[in-house]
Amino acid sequence: MSAYVETRTVDADEAEQRLDRWFKRHFPSVGHGQLSKLLRTGQIRIDGKRAKANQRLEAGQQIRIPPLGDAQPHLQFAKPARKDTETGAELIEAVIYRDDEMIAINKPAGLAVQGGSGTTKHIDGALDSLRFGYSERPRLVHRLDKDTSGVLVLARTQRAARRLTHAFRAKSALKIYWALVVGEPKPTNGQIELPIGKLPGKLGEKMAVDHENGQSAVTRYVTLEKLGRRAALVALSPVTGRTHQLRVHMEAIGTPILGDGKYGAAEAFLQGEGISRKLHLHARAIRIPDEDGVPIEIIAPLQDHMIRSFDFFGLEPELDGSPFEPFEE
Repeated sequence: MSAYVETRTVDADEAEQRLDRWFKRHFPSVGHGQLSKLLRTGQIRIDGKRAKANQRLEAGQQIRIPPLGDAQPHLQFAKPARKDTETGAELIEAVIYRDDEMIAINKPAGLAVQGGSGTTKHIDGALDSLRFGYSERPRLVHRLDKDTSGVLVLARTQRAARRLTHAFRAKSALKIYWALVVGEPKPTNGQIELPIGKLPGKLGEKMAVDHENGQSAVTRYVTLEKLGRRAALVALSPVTGRTHQLRVHMEAIGTPILGDGKYGAAEAFLQGEGISRKLHLHARAIRIPDEDGVPIEIIAPLQDHMIRSFDFFGLEPELDGSPFEPFEE
């Protein structure tokens, strides 16, 4: 195959992947030596520019693929390895918004967005269930941590994926999270600007504040309600999108998110009948412009484990006022 030049667009779920790994996934028969030569001679380009094997990809980038002779593309890429009908039914029940361009679901806590080592049940493997009559399979345009619940937006077409991905990258999409945290943030409202990097070694996907090598990370927060110094309900808006950013930032200011043992250790848990040990981080709402620039607001109801904890603290799950008010100008 591939006796001609073609161009492929980097999907949202491929962002941050190395170019050589992306190439191996799409063209597994292209060896390391051949790939190195194609890169060295400038035949593979990203957005018209020379590329390197270890270059991290960004959603929406255009990759030039030169003639590859007998190299065959990976034919299984466009569909999951197996149909997960159980997760598919769960996703259908979780739909909270749908139009011609996008679908939004209220992602359950504990359900991974994509597969990984030892992960067989995930949203990406069950997206065929959300076609709703479309020939194209929905596409991921952003992510949520496995243990985070709430609004997850999916694009229904490739064209919509490009537009929505751009909206997230250009920060024209506003995301609001609700978190129950242990302790009270000081000051009550503010902005956290602490760089984040991945911890070295065999610590898994664990991040930390890293002033030397970390990437810039900014989070805005507003305390919605104080709960007797023991805990607080906080609205969070990530300006940047680093891995585990909200969890790292809240722990860094001394108020770990309730149930976040990964970053808050024992201090992230409170005793009390009805207080869940799950992570209390919920993607409460997204405001994103439609094709005409009119903002669409999608709000995800709280899920059971957070409702039980809200009841324990005497909070109303549906608070008065817009969830966007803390960050509206």
